[in-house]
Amino acid sequence: MGHEGRRVESRTWGALPLVNEYIGRLQLDDILGGYLPSRDPRQKLPPARAIGLLVRNLVLCRRPLYALGEWAAPREAELLGLTAPQVDLLNDDRIGRALDRLFVADRASLVMDVVVRAVREFKLKLRELHNDSTTITFHGLYVLADGRPYRGKPTVVATWGHNKDHRPDLKQLLYQLTITTDGAVPLHYHVWDGNTTDDQTHIATWDVLCQIAGGPDFLYVGDCKVCTARTMKHIDRKKGRFLTILPRTRKEDQDFREWLRAHEAPWEEVWRREKVRGRKDTVDLYRAYEGPLPSAEGFRIVWIHTTEKEKRDRDEREKQLEAARRGLEDLRRRLASPKCRLRDRAKVDAEVKAALGPASAWIRVNVRVVEDEDFRQEKRGRPGPKTRYRKIVRGRFGIDWQVDVEAVRLEARTDGIFPLITNDRKLTIQKLLLAYKRQPQVEQRFDGLKNAHDVAPQYLKRIWRIEALLCCYFLALLVDALLERELRRGMKHARLKELPLYPEGRECKHPTTERLIELFEGLQVHRLYRGRDLEDTYAPELSWLQRKVMKLLAVPMTRYLPAP
Repeated sequence: MGHEGRRVESRTWGALPLVNEYIGRLQLDDILGGYLPSRDPRQKLPPARAIGLLVRNLVLCRRPLYALGEWAAPREAELLGLTAPQVDLLNDDRIGRALDRLFVADRASLVMDVVVRAVREFKLKLRELHNDSTTITFHGLYVLADGRPYRGKPTVVATWGHNKDHRPDLKQLLYQLTITTDGAVPLHYHVWDGNTTDDQTHIATWDVLCQIAGGPDFLYVGDCKVCTARTMKHIDRKKGRFLTILPRTRKEDQDFREWLRAHEAPWEEVWRREKVRGRKDTVDLYRAYEGPLPSAEGFRIVWIHTTEKEKRDRDEREKQLEAARRGLEDLRRRLASPKCRLRDRAKVDAEVKAALGPASAWIRVNVRVVEDEDFRQEKRGRPGPKTRYRKIVRGRFGIDWQVDVEAVRLEARTDGIFPLITNDRKLTIQKLLLAYKRQPQVEQRFDGLKNAHDVAPQYLKRIWRIEALLCCYFLALLVDALLERELRRGMKHARLKELPLYPEGRECKHPTTERLIELFEGLQVHRLYRGRDLEDTYAPELSWLQRKVMKLLAVPMTRYLPAP
């Protein structure tokens, strides 16, 4: 309480008006209300409002469920989609029950409606879609996450599998994501059991994408797990198009590498990429060769050679050779030691194989038997002139090795190559290559999911709530990607190459939503009251950079004018 009964009330706005603008364009609150109706009039916090708040929180500032009330308290209730009394009701129990409702609801149709709205509202191009998966790791046993149904709906199984975070000791779920090449906007997600392999997921995913895109006329790009006969033939039979990389385990790859060791392929330059502007020595040259032989399924194979990958392959081989040399030298010292217990040839061969590792094709090892002679008295006692000795011969193993220079030279002829396989015979080699080079955009979204949004469903114990929370994460990723896409498109249309979004006003060429939120962090609205009467309102003061960003995002300045 201030002078003469006056008081000032401050509410944090931050980037909430920007996020709300895009949530409004997606009609997310209305769609949530349609799928999560409030049937009980006694319910003080409708589940749709709770989920809407959770999505806003995930976009702006990831907080555990128990801390949502603390996060929402200093913010404008209206911007959170709530009323002031509803903000006081926020706790982890109510949010948890809202997640229960979201799990039971038709989440697939809900997400489909939101995505279709995004495609229409933001005119997303669906000519090329990229798919990949990651694992979400759990700390704990999760004994109830065994697939048992909840309210008649099956749940996923959190279990051990091929962990992409390199934590095979922890349980996991498989999280699959598909994005557009137009701004890397998420279009589809699916949560699979933790022990599901990627090659089992693509047919179901592709069928759903056909519904979103209105047909199969798009290029489906994925990693080598797409390259199974069942998946490729399914897409081809349905008149779809795919592009993936041929695995090293395929016979076509092995045959071509063997042919390349003895022949010179007629490579043709298809693309040059400068990694550092103005330095010609860092140009990555891409060459291609489309052989006459298709894959075993009859699909097109294009072989790509890149100078950067050639250097990486050569360096990796040198590391493997050096590691093999160290391992063999260590083994030789052990075999020469009197304390060595390796007296069996099979065990020595196993040790040699372990020491060689991946370099076994380039190093020739000779395991030989070395005889050590020793003389001992025939009888006990102090030796004298007539003492007789007997010769004892003991055998031990020794090794010699040398690098097979010719094998290394032949292997070097295959450095820098990788094969692409597709059923699209109209796209040029350059377009196929550039389409595949856009695949890492999915990894960038996973990076945002795990780092910027800090996906951490292990704080929940019920697996169905985890599934519902992962649906909220997808919606947050969608809003995040649309903000980033529209900002970059706005910069392109305004012919701006950079924005000073980094600390100390440093320029940023590729702004992210995280930087955008940081720019608007701390904006507040202040209201001056005399008793209970509102006397004056002070809107947030926007800097020139904040106004510039709002203009690029096509967000009206009136969004930062508080209601009286």
